[in-house]
Amino acid sequence: MAIDVKKLVVHYVDKKDDDTQIHLRNDEMAVNDKVAVFIEQLHHAYNGKPGKGYCAFSGDKNSVVASAMQSYRNSELGFWHMTEQASAVLKEELDKYAFNETGYLVFCHYQYVATDYMLIAMINIKEHYSITSELDLASSRHLDISRMQLAARIDLTAWDTQAEDNRYISFIKGRAGRKVADFFLDFLGCEEGIDPKQQSQVMLNAVEDYLSEQQFDKFEKDDLRKQVFDYCNDCVTTGEDANVSELSATLTKGDDNPFESFCKEQSYDLEESFPVDKKTVTSMVKFSGLGGGVSISFERKHLGERVMYNEATDTLVIKGIPPNLKDQLQRFMESED
Repeated sequence: MAIDVKKLVVHYVDKKDDDTQIHLRNDEMAVNDKVAVFIEQLHHAYNGKPGKGYCAFSGDKNSVVASAMQSYRNSELGFWHMTEQASAVLKEELDKYAFNETGYLVFCHYQYVATDYMLIAMINIKEHYSITSELDLASSRHLDISRMQLAARIDLTAWDTQAEDNRYISFIKGRAGRKVADFFLDFLGCEEGIDPKQQSQVMLNAVEDYLSEQQFDKFEKDDLRKQVFDYCNDCVTTGEDANVSELSATLTKGDDNPFESFCKEQSYDLEESFPVDKKTVTSMVKFSGLGGGVSISFERKHLGERVMYNEATDTLVIKGIPPNLKDQLQRFMESED
């Protein structure tokens, strides 16, 4: 489905040695086919980022960004002027921290599947090298979209209709540590709300308890786990919340004891809809672990058949190892002999 870009402004941020410089673009960027493709790539790259956090604007924090955004939506403030005010707050917050940031600050208002979004992202620059026809080395700079770590997206539609849920803003937690994520939350004036990892784990527990109570055989249980995982994975891909009613439709065979009723009866601390943490739900269909120089991963359905676990001896027996691993082992044994 196509992205409908409403507004786009890009500024340049350069912070070195505790000195933050923000070079403001003079006006909004004209929306054309290139812009649409760029924002579509940004949208899908953002959706694909794992480990997001969810939050809402907080009255206890700096409210400049929220106020400017609301003024823009009320047609009281132009989009460019909104980005100017937000950039000034970003500079103030960056000046408080020791880390350096250089890149392009993107503000985009766009619509996707009847939902209005405001995306704010810092995109770093990456050097690329090539050889010219004269066999000289040439370099060029590109936006490193796939590696963006500072980004947040405000679901403007949810802000209007579901503000009390306190999760209409998502942000990339990133791997650089909580300090970076906290800085971006302070810039937006947000406080973290719902925890996708915790909600996904509660959902997993509820699913396993539900399957244990039903008269399903092992193959039916494995198939249902796979269906739940596929549904959750689709939610991660599209950036949508998982919905308990839709999970219930996936899990329930007949109307004797639907999953949705089971959750209510057992009083699970599970929201009617919640953002999915992919790493957590993957454990529904796969076992994996690493440590001491050993990394092991296999599909859950193989446990008890191709993979046997002996708890008493702390051993795994694998029947029918992957051909490429078998080939490596055979060549190693031959060389040792």
